[in-house]
Amino acid sequence: MTRTSRRPHASTAGEILSLGAAVAVLAALTAAYEVWLGLRNPTIVGLSYLLVVLLVAAASTLRVAVATSVVAVLALNFFFLPPVGTLRLEDPDNWVALAVFLVVSIVGSRLSEAARDRADEALAGRDELARLFDLSRDVLLATDRSDAIDELARFTARRFRFDFVGICLPTADGWRIHGSSDTVTLDQGELDLALAAARGTLEFDASTRSYGGHRTLTTADGQTATLVPLRLGMRAVGLLASAGRPADAGTLDALAGLTAIAIERAKMLEERRDAERVRQGAELKSALLASLGHDLKTPLTAITVAAGNLRAAGTGEELRRDQLEVIETEVTRLNRLFENIVDMARIETGAVDTRREWVHPSEIVEAAVQQVQHALADHPLDLRTDSAESVQVDPRLTAAALAHLLENAGHYAPAGSVISVEARVEDEALTIAVRDRGPGIAPQDQQYLFEQFFRGTGAKRRSFGTGLGLAITRGLLAAQGGRAWAENHPEGGALFTMTIPTATRPAREPGEGGA
Repeated sequence: MTRTSRRPHASTAGEILSLGAAVAVLAALTAAYEVWLGLRNPTIVGLSYLLVVLLVAAASTLRVAVATSVVAVLALNFFFLPPVGTLRLEDPDNWVALAVFLVVSIVGSRLSEAARDRADEALAGRDELARLFDLSRDVLLATDRSDAIDELARFTARRFRFDFVGICLPTADGWRIHGSSDTVTLDQGELDLALAAARGTLEFDASTRSYGGHRTLTTADGQTATLVPLRLGMRAVGLLASAGRPADAGTLDALAGLTAIAIERAKMLEERRDAERVRQGAELKSALLASLGHDLKTPLTAITVAAGNLRAAGTGEELRRDQLEVIETEVTRLNRLFENIVDMARIETGAVDTRREWVHPSEIVEAAVQQVQHALADHPLDLRTDSAESVQVDPRLTAAALAHLLENAGHYAPAGSVISVEARVEDEALTIAVRDRGPGIAPQDQQYLFEQFFRGTGAKRRSFGTGLGLAITRGLLAAQGGRAWAENHPEGGALFTMTIPTATRPAREPGEGGA
């Protein structure tokens, strides 16, 4: 810990003021004993003076205490030791008494100052330990953000009241310096020399409680910076530079150790994040393959069976129509599946192009219904698109996003239940809400609805669906600056809402744009 006193050195003016106050107290005591009390016992007066000297030593500097001691000795000699009124001493014993008084005063003053310094050092040590503890907590709270090490440099400078802290890490192209400010420039040649010295033999200095490798350099703006090796075990991985408030070598070594741990932790968090990304990618690929395998097998099996029935001898006209309808339905499903895969690939690669056109909301709704007629065949539709304004959106992307919401409602709502669609233009945005009369959204599914390959709790009873539809909706809307969300309707069922910011103008005759 630092050995400098926490108490600032007293100024000369302050010392003069303290000495004046001490002399005034001695004068008051002398007047009280000499004039008012008529007390002339040198022992009592000497002890009283000694008490004043010790009090001055406890409150002021050693120089003031010594000066007060000299004044007290002179006052004792002049006013209370015979011959009174002179500085001469007739009795040799009085010389011994004065000498002992002076020595006791000075020693007492020195001990008092030493005790005060020890107390200041203890307080300073406590503060340093508290700062190190706070910094260690900062290290534990460090995240895997790209600026985590820069943030650590700022934390260290603020907690230890340094003017500058730089965490210097060697790279293939030189040095990367994470600094608490951009105003201090460190010479990279000096950093190279300091790191080379730190990679030498590691020695511990017991007197300073620190390891070797400490160096100083002068920054471009004239400040003196101290360089301390950052070590992980025996290996030096960088340098810690600090400028401003002085700190002892042991404290700087402790700071460097914490900083090295923080750097290692940041690397570990980054590696864990990368590993998590790889794991999620593998899970997505596995989910996609499993989903595609299932969703391709089901319609292909149905088509194969229907084709076999058509080839069978004696197939009646009604059966032929039924089997042709099965084939058409399953081909539509396959086509929809491949469209979803292509759309998801475009969203993932950022290749979704938008072409905004003026269109009436009713045209978007009609286009979306046409795309998913197979999913809505068993559901009456309640369409409300009365609007006196046209909107400027990408009709193709908007209709495709709405189609996925309608398809989702058709799959999860009971057959025969009504699906309501309401399109409105307000607050410079096109908002379309789709409500079904199904079981609603389970609370545990709410936050995952728009993620890839997620199929809600109700999907366990269904055999078809990849879990891509709502993720595609989110991606297509995001390409236009829009968004979608889901909630349970107060009167039952799920309510999905999508909104897109758009310019508006009075509606014209139908046919001004196309979806």
